Amino acid sequence: MSAPLLLRRGRGVTWLIGSARAATGALSGVRSIIDMSYSAHFMDFGGSSIPSVMRKLVVNKLSPDFREAVTAQTVAVPTPGDADLLVRNRFVGVNASDINHSAGRYDPSAKPPFDAGFEGVGEVVGLGLSASSRYTVGDAVAYFGSGAFAEYTVVPAKESVPVAAARPELLALLVSGATAYIALKRLGDLAEGETVLVTAAAGGTGQFAVQFAKRAGCHVIGTCSSDEKAGFLKSIGCDRPINYAAEDLATTLRREYPRGVDVVYESVGGGVLQTALNSLANKGRLIVIGFISGYQTASGIPAFSGATLPAKLLQRSASIRGFFLPHFVGDYREALGSMMQMLAAGKLVCEVDRGDLSQGGRFVGLDSVFRAVDHMYAGKNLGKVVVELVPPPVGNKL
Repeated sequence: MSAPLLLRRGRGVTWLIGSARAATGALSGVRSIIDMSYSAHFMDFGGSSIPSVMRKLVVNKLSPDFREAVTAQTVAVPTPGDADLLVRNRFVGVNASDINHSAGRYDPSAKPPFDAGFEGVGEVVGLGLSASSRYTVGDAVAYFGSGAFAEYTVVPAKESVPVAAARPELLALLVSGATAYIALKRLGDLAEGETVLVTAAAGGTGQFAVQFAKRAGCHVIGTCSSDEKAGFLKSIGCDRPINYAAEDLATTLRREYPRGVDVVYESVGGGVLQTALNSLANKGRLIVIGFISGYQTASGIPAFSGATLPAKLLQRSASIRGFFLPHFVGDYREALGSMMQMLAAGKLVCEVDRGDLSQGGRFVGLDSVFRAVDHMYAGKNLGKVVVELVPPPVGNKL
């Protein structure tokens, strides 16, 4: 027999145990929920039926050009398995790595078509029997997993995070915040009084690196591309914002920090990585969490002159340390729990960019994901880029 599913009809709850035959036909007079008419008896907590079809973004061609690689498709709403949740996505997060995913760089064996998007937050509208031991229809959850760029996503219950409400700020924690928290804790070896340089500091992950470094008692330098972003960085505790559109980064660092910087949290690559390396203090640690300046190229890697790298590291007893979040899954739950506690206590800022100042206005609807990716790669975002997929349910006070 197939996995049991918890279905909702009006105010009542029906346990529907499906079989292979029932998956394509009727069971005891009730149609299976993957039938086009299942919305008549499979209801969400707001009382509105789930549609039979939905839209999602699918990678149909491997390319670092997101618009070229990805298309929107209309498909059947998926059925949750025994240990799964069916989540109606309220907000989804946009990451620089979305185009690495569309280019097939994370899994060379991946062949299109495959789903796009990594993180979402929304409400549970259906679930399997085993999943019902922890969740119920109407619960708000956040998740980090593939297939988030969709109106509905099936998510394993064990990989879901219960939250009080489906708020966009939570998306900033799932990848961007967790990357900063774990990378600085595990690889930064921060000590009070040290100097930390954060590149792209007003972006999705940079904002958290600034705050966590300040919490560790460090002096923080943050790079950004505008006076508006510099003002934001000051508001979250950055000691020295550097607007590289108005000041030369290398010159400023040599003049104001002749001893060098102790830790660098680096996500840009190319010339910025080169400057950061040249600015390391003795025993300095350079953490590479990405290199966004090269992601849109064919190779995905920006040019870097590394011929003298061994000598530079040796002369300063310095190190370069790479960080890739999936390699630190054992740290993820603790990191997310700690950040959510800080957020609830008002001790952590989670700035999100919903596109209000972008050309075309706020990012609303699945098609807005394309604009949101363009917005981020144009360097116009302030904080985490977030797209709203559905309006709040009736009666929601958000």
